Amino acid sequence: MDNKVTGKIDQFDDYQGHPIKKLTLKNSNNVSISVITLGSTLYELNVPDENGQPHNIVLNYQHSEDYLKNPFYVCMGIGRVAGRIADGKLVIDQNKYNLPTNEGSTTLHGGPHGFNTQIWDGKIETQNGQDVIVLQHLQRSEDDGFPGDMDVTITYSLSDDDVVSIKFTAKSTEDTVFNPTQHTYFNLGDGNTINDQLLKINSSQALKLDDKKIPTKERIDVNNTPYDFNGFKKLGESIAAMGKTKEKGFDDVFPVNPDTNNIIAELRDPATNRGVTVESSRDGMILFTANSFTHENMNFVRTNGVGNPYLGVALEPMFLAKPGQDRDFSEMKVPKNHPVTHTIKYHLSY
Repeated sequence: MDNKVTGKIDQFDDYQGHPIKKLTLKNSNNVSISVITLGSTLYELNVPDENGQPHNIVLNYQHSEDYLKNPFYVCMGIGRVAGRIADGKLVIDQNKYNLPTNEGSTTLHGGPHGFNTQIWDGKIETQNGQDVIVLQHLQRSEDDGFPGDMDVTITYSLSDDDVVSIKFTAKSTEDTVFNPTQHTYFNLGDGNTINDQLLKINSSQALKLDDKKIPTKERIDVNNTPYDFNGFKKLGESIAAMGKTKEKGFDDVFPVNPDTNNIIAELRDPATNRGVTVESSRDGMILFTANSFTHENMNFVRTNGVGNPYLGVALEPMFLAKPGQDRDFSEMKVPKNHPVTHTIKYHLSY
């Protein structure tokens, strides 16, 4: 059997007159991933179903223009900084920067001109004898307001033992910050909610957030609370336990404790026996259960053009945010001209 992972490039569609490419990798197990160049978006993550046919376990839209019609960052590349920066105020070594805001007074997921809004250059390269997807973009300070022009490469690879790797590499012309993620929404099942899927997170605490979802100094001990995912918990039951909250589900930040293999979370679907294990060496993860998905402006392939709450679950590895008003971004600082790399891996089972 040929164990080679092979790649191809197709024209996906056009976005505002710009051609959007779709880049695909496939291994000998009939597992495949594809990425589109708008927003460095993970478009498909296909595993074979019981009949050997591809089944996509991540959410995707029918057209590239659908991705920026709503505020949910569906499976898009996120940067320079995942999560929320209070009042758009960034501090690096006593230097203060006012960033553009895009959620009231907050800079969310890199702001209004973050990675997800850009059209990336995409190509297939061969590394260690296997094809990989390489997306590159020069993120300019004049565009997103962060200090320094940042040369960013995101490399997507697929192994023959069904591990997807997403490697973010960046180098900046000035001291800056870098805390990227992939805003992947999983739905491992065949239905239109995640309620019967099981989630485990290696975390004993959750961050207490203020009314703008900015982390405070307080932490929540997860024991005997809906935030407790130390053992596998049915998502529907955990979401129901949050029913009296404004969010009616989870949009929360967890300090995670990567185990000896850097595993931070696992998601399973008992009905289909599909699973994904999330690997990251960073110490935080956002959990979002798509509580506020809307019926309109969410042209999903899975649901023939409509959205509904709890259609997917986003697991977003990142550096753990410090309390928002502390203005301490030291954990994500990148020195001038110093390349830095962060990697997220998905171990698939089916």
